[in-house]
Amino acid sequence: MTYQQTIKYLFTRLPMFSRIGAAAYKKDLANTIRLCEFLGDPHKKFKSIHIAGTNGKGSVSHMLAGILHTAGYKTGLYTSPHLKDFRERIKCSGAINLEMINEKFIVDFTERIKPLIEEIEPSFFEITVAMAFEYFAQQKVEIAVVEVGLGGRYDSTNIITPGLSVITNIGWDHMNILGDTIEKIAFEKAGIIKENIPVIIGETLTETKPLFEKIATEKGSPVHFASQQRTAANWKWDKHELIVEVAELHRTDRQVYHLDLSGIYQSRNLLTVLEVCSVLHEQGYTIDEKTIKEALQKTKNLTGLHGRWEIIHDHPTVVLDVGHNEDGVRQIVQQIELTTYHELHIIIGMVKDKEIARVLSLLPRSGHYYFTQAEIPRALPADILKNEASKFNLKGDSYSDVNAALKQVLSAAHKDDLVIVCGSVFLVGEVNISAH
Repeated sequence: MTYQQTIKYLFTRLPMFSRIGAAAYKKDLANTIRLCEFLGDPHKKFKSIHIAGTNGKGSVSHMLAGILHTAGYKTGLYTSPHLKDFRERIKCSGAINLEMINEKFIVDFTERIKPLIEEIEPSFFEITVAMAFEYFAQQKVEIAVVEVGLGGRYDSTNIITPGLSVITNIGWDHMNILGDTIEKIAFEKAGIIKENIPVIIGETLTETKPLFEKIATEKGSPVHFASQQRTAANWKWDKHELIVEVAELHRTDRQVYHLDLSGIYQSRNLLTVLEVCSVLHEQGYTIDEKTIKEALQKTKNLTGLHGRWEIIHDHPTVVLDVGHNEDGVRQIVQQIELTTYHELHIIIGMVKDKEIARVLSLLPRSGHYYFTQAEIPRALPADILKNEASKFNLKGDSYSDVNAALKQVLSAAHKDDLVIVCGSVFLVGEVNISAH
């Protein structure tokens, strides 16, 4: 098969969560274990950091991978979903930055594992996890940053025994799979906590802290609450950079970090990243303050992270943000409130299994709305989204796709207007930047 034929096979032959939702999610690790056994257990051939959480896990994963790479470690990075190119999911240290997995490896791997695919019928995600682990083993990475896909306890990535587990935060998302209370969701995420392996909790909630402490104690795992070690004492933000002044417990001096991920919500992710670096330092990794600061200033260049308050156009300002659940949209709204603009335009599309009403209730009534949908079966039809939005006094028209909506905005917007594209990772991924 060619690379394109291989990708088509993977996308169409295997149950894929982005297309069909919960039906693709399997509540056991049997297939992943079987796949990795077939490959000679590649996940046991490299060290790793395992990262779960409702929001922020992608940003934290990319920041950490950038820091480890800059510190001189051959680093692997596994994240999901991708925005434009399947290969975004699996990256490895190259000469300058983290480079996407090569096409030939994907073709050869798929051919090799095809008989097993036909036999056990794994999901798309199970195959990509096994592919990532095999690639990291082949590339002889020294450490891999592995982002959980969904939940934690039954996520395919949870066959690894990492040197460190990280849970960025807990919020409302995937309740149809993970549970209908914050405590149930936290329990699923806490499934990545392993025996005697340190765990870092990014944001602390009163409802979830006792649960994390109980599970960590049962497993003999040292638990670190990042927000208790450091605070973002001050921050400044401009269009393309976030500057955060961090105060650390038991230290009088403050460190200042310049992040090219300019969303103000990154200040919380930064505290998690700094605590991870502190624990890694205790474990013998050579990561100094200079390296951390250097890497954080160029995370996007180092790792190719996109879609986090990403400005793709000036006059008017057009921002892409993959925020799609209650917490993510709340953060977008907070940033909108801190932004100076003439008028606000919001292009939004969502998927059917999200808490539509919760998200719509948070959005500003004063915006001009453009309702659209991603080209996936799970997408909520734009007309239905428009109808639901009208219940919250959000007014606008519906469009066949995100680029049609963006074209309309750009033809009518004032040069000082603010345009946000949000509501779905898949919608953001379909924006054709070069066309605008």
